[in-house]
Amino acid sequence: MNHLVIAPIVLPALVAPFIIMVLRYHMDLQRIFSVASTLLILAITIALGVQAADGTVQVYELGDWPAPFGIVLVLDRLSAMMIVLTSVLALAVVLYAIGTGWDERGANFHALFQFQIMGIIGAFLTGDAFNLFVFFEVLLIASYGLMIHAGGAKRFQAGVQYVVYNLLGSTLFLFALGTLYAVTGTLNMADLAVRVAEMPAEETALLRVGAVMLLLVFAIKAAVLPLHFWLPASYSNAPLPVAALFAIMTKVGAYAILRVYTLIFGPDVEVTAGLAGDWLLPAAMITLAVGAIGVLGSREIGRMVAFAAITSMGTLLIAIALFTPASAGAALYYIVHSTLATALMFLIADQVMERQGGRIAARPVMQQSGLLSVLFFVAAIAMAGMPPLSGFVGKLLVMDAAREHDLVWWIWAVILIGSLVTIIGLARAGTLIFWKSHGLQDTADQAVVMDDSEDLLDGTSQAHAAQAAPSALPLVVCFGLIGAIVLLTIFAGPVTRYADATAEQLFTPTAYIETVLGGGQK
Repeated sequence: MNHLVIAPIVLPALVAPFIIMVLRYHMDLQRIFSVASTLLILAITIALGVQAADGTVQVYELGDWPAPFGIVLVLDRLSAMMIVLTSVLALAVVLYAIGTGWDERGANFHALFQFQIMGIIGAFLTGDAFNLFVFFEVLLIASYGLMIHAGGAKRFQAGVQYVVYNLLGSTLFLFALGTLYAVTGTLNMADLAVRVAEMPAEETALLRVGAVMLLLVFAIKAAVLPLHFWLPASYSNAPLPVAALFAIMTKVGAYAILRVYTLIFGPDVEVTAGLAGDWLLPAAMITLAVGAIGVLGSREIGRMVAFAAITSMGTLLIAIALFTPASAGAALYYIVHSTLATALMFLIADQVMERQGGRIAARPVMQQSGLLSVLFFVAAIAMAGMPPLSGFVGKLLVMDAAREHDLVWWIWAVILIGSLVTIIGLARAGTLIFWKSHGLQDTADQAVVMDDSEDLLDGTSQAHAAQAAPSALPLVVCFGLIGAIVLLTIFAGPVTRYADATAEQLFTPTAYIETVLGGGQK
């Protein structure tokens, strides 16, 4: 077995308790170990991505127990792509948190951050539905702590709401798993695929119930309307560097839908055919529309970016809901773009909030206003899907994949109108924050800038906002993410080919099933 497969899960699982127990009072050492761990995870995941690029499926059997009796991790093109994306985002976020001092504003940031990485990567690599639940809980427990990092009444309130919604989702997840196990006698994904395909149609009533409950769970994680209500308040009130990391968490829900409803309840499985797409597509279109309206109507920059993330998820889930190889390839390309663009927008929003508060309104000119306006302009183009950046390429791929669908005109209309409304909302915010601010005179009374406790949630944030010389590292990280988006645009051809090959592997899961159940490598 290739022990490198389990390394990106084991490494943060060891570093996190080491930071808590040994380095608790040494922030500089915490930062060194956290960055070193994240860099090593990035190197490992890139190596795994190279190994999976040719279509090879690798299985790691914990304790050398074969599937379906033992716990297995599975590396294929899809899981490799997602763990590389996670590690790239994690490196950007940890460097940004260090550069802005966010990691100092509360306890145990770096330990929780490492546990979060462990949970996300584990969710992408697991080949067992129950362990998908386990890794969901690991990443959610860590995210609870990161949500309320640095304190504040509004942040705590949003954190409680976040906990309640996700605990309900976790409870429903357990019910779904219990139902599936009662019907099939297994929770290994490959074994489930075999048993579901062999099940007589007259014995599938409970199976369909379990499949529907599972879809609801993943829809909650992916913030699909009407199950999206937790996201705007949670993401906008969280520390925005944490919200940038959370950009990959909604993708875990999208990944789970794509994995489970191609492998286990695929389009070729008669008893569950059309189960996901029948209601997921209209829900995704409404999600996109509501998100775009939310961007237009937001009065706070953090909330605006949270609604932009919902809009992005709506576009992604439209592609997934079509359940064709072409649409899955488009969805995979868009996942990469959406994650990078959403994280970039949250980090730029944090830079604005640190300097003048969170309200979208004309204020006296902030420090580095020109540089931030350029960053915001580029990020807005990427987020709205305007040419020439990768968002435009991604939306074009999604629309092209929908050409043969019965609702093609509805899909195109929602995507295009949603993009227009998003552009207007982002342009309005940019105009008020950066352009109209030059019409105001600077004032010595900084209370005008910090005129509402809702702008910045705690005194520590206000103290950091008053610093005269902001660190250059946060801006370097933002430009790095822009560079990644530009590279994704330039290399759209190779990335699209990889995404299409990944989609083909998803929709022909024979190699996956045979490799997992055979305990080998193909």
